[in-house]
Amino acid sequence: MKKILFILAGNTLYALAVALFVLPGHLITGGTTGLALVANYHAGIPIAGFVAVFNLLMFLLGLFILGKAFAVTTLISSFYYPLVLGQLQRMIGDFVITEDKMLATIFAGLLIGGGIGLVIRSGASTGGMDIPPLVLNKKFRLPVSVGMYAFDCLILLFQMLFADKEQILYGLLLVLIYTVVLDKVLLIGGNQMQVKIISKQFEEISRQIQQKMDRGTTLFEIEGGYSRNESYAVLAVVSGRELSKLNELVMKIDDQAFMIINQVSEVKGRGFTIQKKYK
Repeated sequence: MKKILFILAGNTLYALAVALFVLPGHLITGGTTGLALVANYHAGIPIAGFVAVFNLLMFLLGLFILGKAFAVTTLISSFYYPLVLGQLQRMIGDFVITEDKMLATIFAGLLIGGGIGLVIRSGASTGGMDIPPLVLNKKFRLPVSVGMYAFDCLILLFQMLFADKEQILYGLLLVLIYTVVLDKVLLIGGNQMQVKIISKQFEEISRQIQQKMDRGTTLFEIEGGYSRNESYAVLAVVSGRELSKLNELVMKIDDQAFMIINQVSEVKGRGFTIQKKYK
């Protein structure tokens, strides 16, 4: 149920971007519609017919490679998005928030990136050209945002043959903004801080992290490069909010401790994506 709510919210944001900024601002973007325009120009294929066949092919590709659960949730987007877009268009009517194309491009990019990000985080897609980047991500670990940016830019560049050149530039900017936002949305809640602590008081530091911060620790053998003394370093992963508390805890035990702090993009496992078990 939570996933379905995120899919609906994401598609609503996407539709809001189109109704408030893309259509009134006469902006163009990539995706299936952009590809249909290219096919129509070069081969005379009707846009509606191309979109219907292409979306069906992409749906089957997603079903075959990404699984039934993905296909079912993508169907929700396929039916809900046009419905909510139609309702928003009727509600908004001729109302225009801004006639500035740059403002329209920026806000459309923010809303589209946030909307697609919510849908993809839920394990679904908005259909069409969203599916190939997800397939590439599963097969070759290519980031979804990079795949979407590459496909959309290619589609926009093909449209340069017959569309207004300034429109294409706004379209490229729109694609750039929403892929950056998409990338950020996909990483929300995944970023954590990895901390390595080198200290003679490693046992006490490790114990205090476990007891006072309720975080697991790992000890690994190290050897000093100059002294050649063997010891242990403490490895812990904490959230950004817990970092100052961890630093304070370590400094109280050993104010000479050496700490290496890195931001990691994603952490999986017990205590993060799997529920903790206490002994």
